[in-house]
Amino acid sequence: MYQTRTKRGFTLIELLVVIAIIGIIAVILIPNFLDAINKARQKRTMQDMKETGTAMMSWLSDNVSSSAAGASGPSFDVGSWQGTSDLAAIRQALVPSYIQEIKDRDGWKHSYTYRLDLLNPQRQQIMLIGSGGFDGNAVSGTYAIGSFDPTDYKQDLVWADGGFLRRPN
Repeated sequence: MYQTRTKRGFTLIELLVVIAIIGIIAVILIPNFLDAINKARQKRTMQDMKETGTAMMSWLSDNVSSSAAGASGPSFDVGSWQGTSDLAAIRQALVPSYIQEIKDRDGWKHSYTYRLDLLNPQRQQIMLIGSGGFDGNAVSGTYAIGSFDPTDYKQDLVWADGGFLRRPN
């Protein structure tokens, strides 16, 4: 009687082909996954800034009966917003009457930059919220007003006096 040997398991070549295919798929998917995570962090940061900014505008309307004039021109200097950056004082003014909670960290776990002129709310530049983006650098200096490439997560996000001055396109 003729006896044949049955093949069991995979050959080394078959295993290497499967590992190579998995590696190629991983190389394609990982950058897209990281981009999606950063996009979600950026959007969460913008939403937090907008909510807090809306609360600031409500506070301003109640205290002055008008909204701030906002920035004008092609650029702005963060130093022109002279209000307090003391988050405890800002929380005392806004929580819980205007907002339940003010976030102190953005989507990348970096501190926000806050400015709110609690003592002189009739100034032109009264409220500002900034996020340093992915790299977390402090929001300071002069910026061009406008938008930037939405995948450039190192760009700073700035909301001031009723709207975004620096935001993704």
